[in-house]
Amino acid sequence: MNEHSDYTNHLAGETSPYLLQHVHNPVDWYPWNPKALEKARRENKPILLSVGYSACHWCHVMAHESFEDPQTAELMNELFINVKVDREERPDIDRIYQTAHSLLTRRPGGWPLTVFLTPDDQVPFFAGTYFPDQPRHGMPAFSDLLKRIRDFLDANEDEIREQNSSLLDALHNMNSGTVATSLNALPLDSARQLLEKSFDASDGGFGRAPKFPHPTNIERLLRHWAGGRTSSGKPDQRALHMAVFSLEKMARGGMFDQLGGGFCRYSVDDHWMIPHFEKMLYDNGPLLALYAEAWATTGNPLFKRICRQTAGWVMREMQAPQGGYYSSLDADSEGMEGKFYVWSPEQVRTLLGDEDYPLFARRYGLDRAANFEGHWHLHIYRSVDELAAEFSRPPEAVRESIERAGEILFHAREQRVRPGRDDKVLTSWNGLMIRGMAIAARHLAEPDWLDSAQRALDFIRQTLWKDGRLLATSKDGHAHLNAYLDDYVYLIDAILEMLQVRWRDGDLDFAIELAEVVLAHFQDPNGGFFFTSDDHEALIQRSRPDHDDAMPSGNGIAARVFGRLGHLLGETRYLEAAEQTLKSTWSGIESMPHGHTSLLVALEESLFPFQTVIIRGPETALDTWSNAVSRNYAPARLTLAIPATATRLPGQLALREARGDGVAYLCSGTSCSEPVADLDALKNLLA
Repeated sequence: MNEHSDYTNHLAGETSPYLLQHVHNPVDWYPWNPKALEKARRENKPILLSVGYSACHWCHVMAHESFEDPQTAELMNELFINVKVDREERPDIDRIYQTAHSLLTRRPGGWPLTVFLTPDDQVPFFAGTYFPDQPRHGMPAFSDLLKRIRDFLDANEDEIREQNSSLLDALHNMNSGTVATSLNALPLDSARQLLEKSFDASDGGFGRAPKFPHPTNIERLLRHWAGGRTSSGKPDQRALHMAVFSLEKMARGGMFDQLGGGFCRYSVDDHWMIPHFEKMLYDNGPLLALYAEAWATTGNPLFKRICRQTAGWVMREMQAPQGGYYSSLDADSEGMEGKFYVWSPEQVRTLLGDEDYPLFARRYGLDRAANFEGHWHLHIYRSVDELAAEFSRPPEAVRESIERAGEILFHAREQRVRPGRDDKVLTSWNGLMIRGMAIAARHLAEPDWLDSAQRALDFIRQTLWKDGRLLATSKDGHAHLNAYLDDYVYLIDAILEMLQVRWRDGDLDFAIELAEVVLAHFQDPNGGFFFTSDDHEALIQRSRPDHDDAMPSGNGIAARVFGRLGHLLGETRYLEAAEQTLKSTWSGIESMPHGHTSLLVALEESLFPFQTVIIRGPETALDTWSNAVSRNYAPARLTLAIPATATRLPGQLALREARGDGVAYLCSGTSCSEPVADLDALKNLLA
């Protein structure tokens, strides 16, 4: 039965594009909801939980092999209550059952996630990821597995209940670490050393293939260099090299879309050459911010190009007319992974002609053997200077030829069948991209990028902020699902970055409202924050995330934004929340500092004086002042230029009055200097 079948299951009313991909499967899918859970209890049938997302290649493979197959679907319907979950809309469910998978199998999880749950309490007793339709690679056929699991449950229920009890204990004990009484800077240096041990000196990044960008690790190295806290007292040039070299290698590789901009999710090889072709918003927001900060640090024109192409891709392909940013682009088109992106030398030669083709082919490897399943995916092999020497042409002429050829290929590629786009708007992922666009707008002086970020923020405030609470997702005008910790704190972080570029009345007030909800509904009495609110649906675990994964940990960002808001407003409750978050997660920070780099940012800003610079004056003068002090890379500084017309400012900002043609109030930690009315004097103080 295919997607055009007349049969429709219980996913028909959902907003998730991923769930709607399965609406015509012969599987009697339910979304995760009380109706499905009650049906499992009433009929005493175990739950088959399948978690994935719309851009997931292996999710598509398993769907085609098994979920679209009538015989397999018949078995699933007979033996289980089948529940489909979009991990992007329900990260709470995904987080719990990925953790359970790791506990049950002693292996990392992934997608598609396939978990079997006891019917009355939703506790997992067997877990895996992708299963094939026929036995291969040491895995059983999915249809055989279904029968064996059901038989095993029926014959061994007592043993399974005992295992479930142990699993629940393990899940609950994850939140019960000891609370530290004090903090120190040792994890900052430990993380730096551990990152160097896993650093790939040949190709950049950390570890071996598959290689993920890990932006929080690169950010840690950049900040370590900027902090200059080495035993010699000099900046750590090795840390800077590891960060910049990794960014350069990723930028030149096929993981970056050399024609259209934007990064794919990860590289399947050590050289960043062949990606898993899906493009996720949550990767590109932090990477855009990093490349902008690296540009501000080094002036490397490669980094500037990456920012321009990535921001251009975001506004061109990922921003809805209403303002919000879409979630992802699929890896597949026309049923094949990467088909949209790859070329043959003949195609390229026909488009470019004999003048531009040889140089373009040399730069991007079209004169080499095919690098992706008989096709060529663009990867930079030669720099502009190398090509200039080889072809005896001026570097500027080489650059113009490459850019001209790239535009021709891009426009030709636009005529192809495009990968599918997941067009739901997720609050948390929008927070990451709004922050990235704001940071890039500040460092590269691109007001259009900030306009884009403001449109996204306004969409969230108008559509996903209801009755004083955030919602997690929106599609086609329908917003729903309680928001998670990440939704709130990523958005606060984004607003603070936007305010460093352009003051808007009401934005800081919104950030404070969000912060108050986090304190009221997410705070753990022992310190830190739960992933879900206190009035969220009850699940088998209420997790408290502190470890970074593909995205920064919610507690790491919470500690950072509460620390920054606390210093900005003089609000001790916020500073205490930041400190208690660090103390409650200290055992994890100490044992694996390089896995908690988001928390290390907050730790650094807690231990060492964090600067706030508040500039007040007429709007005509503010740009001159703020541009002079906010364009360079100063990660432990927050600069706000607030026009004299702004009134009713919160907290101690109300004391920062405008004077004459401009005045700056500079504070380091809780110590503030006299107001500075001369711009050159302010520059000297900050230097």
